[in-house]
Amino acid sequence: MHELGVVFHVIDEIEDLAKENDVKHVNSVTLQIGTVTGIVPDYLIDCWNWAVQKHEVMTDCILHIEKIEAITHCESCGKDYNTIIYGKTCPYCQSEDTYLLQGNEFMIKEMEVY
Repeated sequence: MHELGVVFHVIDEIEDLAKENDVKHVNSVTLQIGTVTGIVPDYLIDCWNWAVQKHEVMTDCILHIEKIEAITHCESCGKDYNTIIYGKTCPYCQSEDTYLLQGNEFMIKEMEVY
C-alpha cells in the first residue's frame, strides 16, 4: 500500500507551505487525482485520517479528492476516448497509435486554512 507514503509526502508539502505562510492550522486539503495513477482513494483517505492526527498543524484536517478521468488521444483518427473503458486501442479505428492525455495527475489543488 503506497498510499501511506503518498500521504506523508503531501503532509510534508502542506506543512512546509504552512510554515512559509505562518499558518497555524490547515482545515482541509483538496487533491486532484487521475483515475490511472494506481492510487486507491478510499485507502488514501484512511491513511490521511490516521496521519493528520500526528501533525499539530493538520489535526482533523479534511481531505477532499477530485478525480480526473483518464482520456486517451488517437493519433490515427484524431479522436479522444475514455481510457478506462477502452484501454490503449482506439474504439473508433482500432489503432494502437494512442497516448494518454490526462488521468495520471496527482496534484495538491488547494488548502483551506485559518
